[in-house]
Amino acid sequence: MNFDVIVVGGGHAGVEAAHAAAVMGCKTLLCTLNFKAISRMSCNPSIGGSAKGIVVREIDALGGIMGLAADYKYLQMKMLNTGKGPGVQCLRTQSDRNIYPGRIQEILLQTSNLEIHEGMVTSLLYDDEKVFGVVMGDGAHIKSKAVVITTGTYMEAQILRGLEKISSGPDGEKASVGLSKSLEDMGLEIYRLKTGTPPRIRTSSIDFSKASVQYGTNGKLAFSYTTDEYVPFDQQMICHLIYTSPETHQIIKDNLDSSAQFNGQIRGVGPRYCPSIEGKITTFFDKPRHQLFLEPETKEGDSIYIQGFATSMPCEVQEKMVRSLPGFEHAEIIKYGYAIEYDAIVPTQFDATLRVKKYQGLYGAGQICGTSGYEEAAGLGLIAGINAVLAIRKQEPFILKRNESYIGVMIDDLITKGAVEPYRLLSSRAEYRLLLRHDNADLRLTDYGYKFGLIHQERYTSFKIKNENLEKALSILKTTYLGTNKKVNNYLIKEGYTPLKGGTLAFDLLKRPDIKYSNLIELIPQLRGFDLNDTGIMQLEIMVKYEGYIAKQEKEAKSFAKFDSLLLPEDLDYLHVDGLALEARQKLQTIRPCTIGQASRVGGVNPSDISVLVLTLKRRGLI
Repeated sequence: MNFDVIVVGGGHAGVEAAHAAAVMGCKTLLCTLNFKAISRMSCNPSIGGSAKGIVVREIDALGGIMGLAADYKYLQMKMLNTGKGPGVQCLRTQSDRNIYPGRIQEILLQTSNLEIHEGMVTSLLYDDEKVFGVVMGDGAHIKSKAVVITTGTYMEAQILRGLEKISSGPDGEKASVGLSKSLEDMGLEIYRLKTGTPPRIRTSSIDFSKASVQYGTNGKLAFSYTTDEYVPFDQQMICHLIYTSPETHQIIKDNLDSSAQFNGQIRGVGPRYCPSIEGKITTFFDKPRHQLFLEPETKEGDSIYIQGFATSMPCEVQEKMVRSLPGFEHAEIIKYGYAIEYDAIVPTQFDATLRVKKYQGLYGAGQICGTSGYEEAAGLGLIAGINAVLAIRKQEPFILKRNESYIGVMIDDLITKGAVEPYRLLSSRAEYRLLLRHDNADLRLTDYGYKFGLIHQERYTSFKIKNENLEKALSILKTTYLGTNKKVNNYLIKEGYTPLKGGTLAFDLLKRPDIKYSNLIELIPQLRGFDLNDTGIMQLEIMVKYEGYIAKQEKEAKSFAKFDSLLLPEDLDYLHVDGLALEARQKLQTIRPCTIGQASRVGGVNPSDISVLVLTLKRRGLI
């Protein structure tokens, strides 16, 4: 059997990589240990969140499928950070852990050029320069032009609770065995990471009267720009909020030596921004309580996920911990929490296309690249799949810049700075986050998706019409002079707004925080001559109200862009560049940045080192 692209692993990264490669016209094989586990939500049954929700919109704008599945029969949809600026607002959905993976599986089965095979990949087919296939556990050799590894938390995975340590993937699935050793034999540096999950509780055994209700957001909210069906607000499920009790903290403190995290069982480094509950209590010892969100896992089932309560305590200790929580006095544990360790590839070994630098045809995506989270994995999978196809076709690679997307920020961080712990996207990681908003992912990325054939013509035409209407509306606002129009002032007074005292452009009037586009439609007849959809209206209002801030960030991005356009020679021997500090020589030689801009973001490289590199390029006549 021969394929163009083979994707190893059916998690959130693997499905995006496989779907993209197949839709782009390549004969694609997705190898997974269990078809029913494809896109399974082994941890939190949710999609989106801070920064992550924007990534899902970026995936959708590029033609990926995570947003489509997240919009399908969700349990609750919520817009976060509504009290803050648009640069940090984003969506989060409480998903049904049965329906979400089922929807992804349906999409994959309907995708042309895609074949799905159940089986374990134990090694790769390769020579000194390239990878050209995989070896299955049964000894079968399957050849391809590119391989994308997306093994998630399965590679040499071990489940840990207390002193118990078993070879297993998440949810009792088989671990991926053998591939990690093969990658090491190929000269790649492998390291150990760790994550964890909390216990699941039978819903009917919880007294929710001791918890505060957490509703979603009422409105037509969706990750995908194509979604037009929404779960009515009154049919959405509610979440709840509780806090740990002093008894909870005491039980954990008394049993720390029983936790796999503290008894020497765990070697891998866990995620800083999603620590275990025992990690929180020891790190933040001065805090009397920690918040826990109670999230339903499925509409048809009877299971609650305790967000913020991940643990690797023995089962008998988990019983005590759970029943010390308010409302959980008679709680029944359906599934105990656990820590999971797994192997990953040190991410500085990848280039900006997510290809392993040492080998042509070998790509990685998801947690094998040192990330954590469904959304991060899906974003990387999509980029790896696209670049695998472009490389096969000998076309220019697809590299997103830091001012274009959160996905670009994430990839640049991983390959430039590495990740000693599972990397999690945060809005604070993006220096241009006002440019990388929830609302404008389509403006930033849809042209790319269309170029690669991942956005169909009908959708692209609709996108272009929306943009044309957006430009028309902006033009009208910028050229309509309201003066001291009596009708306008009467309207403003009636609505409780301050009347105009002098001539004002409609554009400037919309800058007022209490004026909306819908108000101006009533006052300016020209704005009624065409339709502007909800997304377009949101984009217009943000572009107008935050015009000055957006212009400032665009100027900053442009000034830094020149450094990312200065290419560094692939054969540059940093160890022998005169003038570079010793630490800079070592770091640059290891990471081998592509541009001066990337070099400036390498840890240990100072402005004086960048000046030396610029001078080196000038001496070589490259600038």
